[in-house]
Amino acid sequence: MESLLETFRNLEPSQKIIYGFGCAVVTTVSVVALRKLTRKETREEYPRDTVILHQIGRGPYAPSMTPFAVKLETYLRMARIPYQNVHGMKPSPKGKVPWIEYNGQPIGDTTLCIQFLNQKLGVDLNKHLSPSDKGIAQAMQIMTEEHLYWLLAQMRWLYSRDASFILETFKFSKFFLWMIRRHIRKQTWSQGLGRHTEEEVVEMMYKDFQSISDFVGRKKFLMGDDPSEADCSLFGMLSQVYWQFNGSGFENLLTDKYPNLAAYCERMKETFWPDWDQCITHGGTREATK
Repeated sequence: MESLLETFRNLEPSQKIIYGFGCAVVTTVSVVALRKLTRKETREEYPRDTVILHQIGRGPYAPSMTPFAVKLETYLRMARIPYQNVHGMKPSPKGKVPWIEYNGQPIGDTTLCIQFLNQKLGVDLNKHLSPSDKGIAQAMQIMTEEHLYWLLAQMRWLYSRDASFILETFKFSKFFLWMIRRHIRKQTWSQGLGRHTEEEVVEMMYKDFQSISDFVGRKKFLMGDDPSEADCSLFGMLSQVYWQFNGSGFENLLTDKYPNLAAYCERMKETFWPDWDQCITHGGTREATK
C-alpha cells in the first residue's frame, strides 16, 4: 500500500486529475483527460442566452464516452436550444462532468441541468404525454440511469474480455487501468450491484434490456411516435452499448439480441444527430470537427 501511495504521489499532475475524475464518475467515465479525447479549455467570455456545455472530448464511435454527455447534448438538440461545446476536464461546482453554464450560472448533474433549462426557457418535451405516461417515462429513465448504468459500468470496466480498447482510447497504462478498476469496484460495492457475481450482473443486464426492448416494441420512440425527455437518457445509455462497447464481449448485443433497440439507436441518430460523423473521432483516426 505504501508503494502504491508513493507511486500516486509521483504521478504527473495531469495523471492525478484523471485519477480523481475516475473516482468521481465511474462508468464510462472516469473518463478522462486524454489528449485525443479532451481539448484544453481556455477561459473566455461566452455569448449570452446560449447554453455552454462543458464535457470531455469526443468519443471514437459515439459523440462521447459518457452516456450522460450524449444525453444532455441530445436534449439540447431535441429542445432546439442554442448551445456551445467546451471540451475539457473542468468540473462543475458539484465536481461532475458534464455540466452547463447559462448566462454565467453553473448547473451540475444532467437531470438538474435539464430541469433548470425547462423552467428557465419554458421547455416541455413531455407535454404530449398523459400523466400515467409521464410516470412510466420517469420509471424507465430511473431504471436506465440508476440500475442499468451501474451494470454497464461493471461490464465495461471490470469484466471486459479485452482491455485494449480502453487502453488505446484513453492512453492508459495497465497500472492506471488497475487503479480505475479498483475505484469502480469500491463504488459499485457501495451502490450494491457490485456485490453480485459476474453471472448475476449479466443476468440483470439482460433483464433490463429485455424490459426496455419489450416496452419500445415497434414504437418509433420510447413513448410513441414523438420523442420525449426520457429518450435522451435512453439513447445516451444505449449509444455506449451499440457503438462503443468494444472488448466487453457484448459488442453486438443490441444487433443480435435486441434488434429493435439497435433500430431505435439508428433512428435517434438520424433524427437528432445528422452531423454524427463530425462529432466522433472515427476510432481516433481523425479529429472531431464539432
